[in-house]
Amino acid sequence: MEKTTGNNTGVKDGLAGDREQYATTPKNGVGTEVEVGSTQDQMYAMVDPILDAKMQLVNNTLDEIGWTNMHLKLFFLNGFGYAADSLILALQAVTAGQAALEFQPSFAYGLNVAVYTGMLTGVLFWGMGADIIGRRFAFNCSLLSSSIFAIVAGAAPSWVSLATFVALAAFGAGGNLVLDTAIFLEYLPSSKQWLLTLMATWWGLAYVIVATFCWPIYSSSSLTCSEAATCTKANNMGWRYVWYGNGALVFLCSILRLTVIRLHETPKYLLVKGDDAKVVKGLQDIARKYNRPCSLTLESLESLGAISSTYGQSRYSFGELAAHVRGLFMTRKLAISTGLLWLSWTLIGLAYPLFYVFLPDYLASRGASTGQSGAYYTWRNYMLSSVTGIFGPIVAGYMCNLKVLGRKYTMVIGALITMAFFFAYTAVRTPEQNVAFSCIIAFTLNIYYGTLYAYTPEVLPSAHRATGNGIAVACNRVMGLISSFVAAYGNTASSVPIFVCAALYIAMAIAAVLFPYEPYGRRAM
Repeated sequence: MEKTTGNNTGVKDGLAGDREQYATTPKNGVGTEVEVGSTQDQMYAMVDPILDAKMQLVNNTLDEIGWTNMHLKLFFLNGFGYAADSLILALQAVTAGQAALEFQPSFAYGLNVAVYTGMLTGVLFWGMGADIIGRRFAFNCSLLSSSIFAIVAGAAPSWVSLATFVALAAFGAGGNLVLDTAIFLEYLPSSKQWLLTLMATWWGLAYVIVATFCWPIYSSSSLTCSEAATCTKANNMGWRYVWYGNGALVFLCSILRLTVIRLHETPKYLLVKGDDAKVVKGLQDIARKYNRPCSLTLESLESLGAISSTYGQSRYSFGELAAHVRGLFMTRKLAISTGLLWLSWTLIGLAYPLFYVFLPDYLASRGASTGQSGAYYTWRNYMLSSVTGIFGPIVAGYMCNLKVLGRKYTMVIGALITMAFFFAYTAVRTPEQNVAFSCIIAFTLNIYYGTLYAYTPEVLPSAHRATGNGIAVACNRVMGLISSFVAAYGNTASSVPIFVCAALYIAMAIAAVLFPYEPYGRRAM
């Protein structure tokens, strides 16, 4: 690993010619080479070549330090945030029906509107805020606030209060998909970027946890009621216990995030803020703690010059926010990438809830038509499909690290296979087919979804990563809101949503082919 020295003082005039001093080609640890200095690596080159040069030095240093126990801790602690996001979504889906029997609301899908409203505002607040106030504050506070309101939701005395607490719990959890990937990525050596895809296993794990709670509780007649006329709090405590138990679990995870690792600001966030001294100190502290080499010095960074401001005139202003949005379109190629990303998140935002959020209704209807109706079979099938879904991101993690596929074609394959099984699912006629197809779809769907989660932060510039990712997930949440009204005025127990999902996955596959960036073998900026 070459060290950049004071010989680069002419960087402002001749940076392109000096790039060879730090554009090394290290092995990524799995038999492929990282293409340093490629088009994607030089995302900042045409806008701010000094920032581009400094980013290369930081990436070199992260590769030099390599994988440590800190990264392992981040994988688990950030994974809690992934799990919390899907946990809150799943909780409202599996408890709304029982709560509606007790409260008898005029709009039965009110909780679904509440959870997606909370997720939408949360992802925008925490996502955009992370580019302005930093990753650390949002990382420490978001999960804790979500857990508190999730526990309180179990004690809600009315439908309106329940919807309010669900929305607040979703607000806290909503930013985690943005924060956790950004933080993890900005500490990772280039050889381990594929782990972002593997992190999506936490998303699937949350559905297993919810199913573990619901299966025994909802199979007990003493904890659930079946008719609105006789439903009271006393004979319908099951859904409250589900909120209590899962809220307590999220609270425990949030405490672990605060105590197991004391997170500092990521080096790339500090770099684009212009704080070279803290960048060097942070990386040297990590290297010292884990007995790793670190050749980066403050002199080597400062010798490259001062970066151009990528922010507004005032840190807490609309101009600051607008600067981050503009930064996502600073080149034609990046603009195309950003637009296709947001389109893909919009499409999956409708397809995913149509399948997963309303899956209990569909499984129940298919179970009835195949001779397996009742709470036991519904939740058994839900558990099986949830467990199978965990393995989708694991396979995706392997596929996206193959040169012949990369991230883009892993998504294409995942989307097209999912589409095929969605169409086939409408022909289910036996209990065995019902379980098998729901499990296969959960598996293949998460190949696409898990890869999209990882791909998004990888191709966004670090200065605007949280903003771009936040808006992408916000597009997803908007479509989740729309799905609530689709469910309210449509028949989710019919096969129509399945056909809609299949068509949407065709569009997602086309968008994946058109993505201009392929992160395989390239460093995230």
